[in-house]
Amino acid sequence: MREPTWRQEGEDPDYRFTLANERTFLAWIRTALALLAGGVLLHQLAPTLGPRVAVVILSVALGVAAAALSVLSYTRWRRNEIAIRTGRPLPFSRLLVVLAIVCAVTAGVLTVFLIVSDAVA
Repeated sequence: MREPTWRQEGEDPDYRFTLANERTFLAWIRTALALLAGGVLLHQLAPTLGPRVAVVILSVALGVAAAALSVLSYTRWRRNEIAIRTGRPLPFSRLLVVLAIVCAVTAGVLTVFLIVSDAVA
C-alpha cells in the first residue's frame, strides 16, 4: 500500500500527538462497533420488545450509524493528522453532536419500548 500524498505535507509531528490522534480514532471505531453490536442484539434478542417494524428500523439505524461513524472517524483522524503536520488548529467536527443525537434517540425509543412492554406484561 502506498503512503498517502498528504503525508508529504508539513513536518513529522511529535509522535505523542500522532499516537494520541490514533487512540482517538480507535475510540471512535470502538464506539461504532458498540453501535453495531447494539443493533444486532436488539434485532436478535429483543424481537418482542416493541412493534417488530420499529425494532427492525431501530436495529438498521444503529447499523447504518455504525457504518457512517467508521467512515467519519477515519476522515476526522486524517483531517486532524494533516492539521498537526502543518501546524494549523484542529478542525471542528460535528461528529459529537451527531453521535449524541443518535444515542439520545435510541435511548428514548428503547425507554418507551421498555415502559410499554412492562405495562402490557
